[in-house]
Amino acid sequence: KMAEKQEEPSNAQNGEPDNAEEGEGKKKKVKREDLPPFEIVTGERLPAIFFKFQFRNVEYSSGRNKTFLCYVMETQGKEPATRRGYLEDEHAAAHAEEAFLSTILPRCEPGARCSVTWYVSSSPCVGCAQRIADTLRRNAALRLTIMVGRLFMWEQPEVQDALRALKAAGCKLRIMKPQDFEYVWQNFVEQEEGEEAKSFVPWEDIQENFQYYEEKLAEIL
Repeated sequence: KMAEKQEEPSNAQNGEPDNAEEGEGKKKKVKREDLPPFEIVTGERLPAIFFKFQFRNVEYSSGRNKTFLCYVMETQGKEPATRRGYLEDEHAAAHAEEAFLSTILPRCEPGARCSVTWYVSSSPCVGCAQRIADTLRRNAALRLTIMVGRLFMWEQPEVQDALRALKAAGCKLRIMKPQDFEYVWQNFVEQEEGEEAKSFVPWEDIQENFQYYEEKLAEIL
């Protein structure tokens, strides 16, 4: 059985600065729905503190209400290209998966074979899964593999249906193994300036939690 203990994230781990004035912090929480509806953060490497908190494959993911999506996109056309980077969604209205489909995927040469791998902190919600499945059905040249750290609300029947629809549309859905977390750490996480690259340190229960989610995904699919 997986540990049920929850850690409380600091503001910084949630993508908000720790030194925000207390009054401002309270205002942010109360008025979150008034924030801009679509704001996506993009880059090549994400801060280590975000990776260590958001990608952790715990069972109960309190405080982890953002999606971090690292991608590798390989296009085999007249001008073969490999693009990589990451997206994170801000606030509740825009999701990183949708942002990839609308801003990154169009950079693929039309008609060219395009192979995409995502490394995502959690599996897609129902709405994103539907949009991904629709995109795959419309684009026969697109191959998508989604590696997820943990399953999002997997107990809900509509989420399970959405994951099965993804598979039916040709998406390969996998749970991230410890080696996959290490790959993300090496390729998508920024190191402190002037420091040698730090090796990946697996957290406690990383293997046990991977096996837990792998069993759940196998049952759903």
